[in-house]
Amino acid sequence: MEPNEVDWTEANFSVLREWRVRQVAYVPDAGHSELIKRCDAADDMRLVPLTTEEEGIAVLAGAWLGDQRGVLLMQSSGVGNCINMLSLARICRFPLLMLVTMRGQWGEFNPWQVPMGQLTPKVLEASECLVFPVDDPARMGESVAAAARMTFEGSAQAAVLIGQSVIGAKSFGK
Repeated sequence: MEPNEVDWTEANFSVLREWRVRQVAYVPDAGHSELIKRCDAADDMRLVPLTTEEEGIAVLAGAWLGDQRGVLLMQSSGVGNCINMLSLARICRFPLLMLVTMRGQWGEFNPWQVPMGQLTPKVLEASECLVFPVDDPARMGESVAAAARMTFEGSAQAAVLIGQSVIGAKSFGK
């Protein structure tokens, strides 16, 4: 890591630990790979791999009913899969914290990622989720902490959108 480079993955992991997150539901994603590894190495966190993102909302409802806190890790394209299930969190008023790696933004090479990447904030806001976009790695920890507080102390549904300029644009051709 460069001297001025911020370890935003460590910031996210630290916030999850601070808020006593015990269940980490995720669909495998390169943008979350380091966070997933850190959570997997933690003795007090349980990783729950998903086949689709909307399953994560049901997993976190169960975590809440079992008096545990959880987080859903996914890519922006997965938000589209969750639209119907977001109503479960809204109607049942359980805390839902989502960390979403964005695609379809800064330097995107795949045109199939652009539509949902551009719609993700609007879809979440229309679903009455709080949205915290982060394009500066130095602001990651404080943004995740703010979303966690509103989620776990206020039973809100919140999504931290990790900008593509933070995770880097993917490139398969060069």
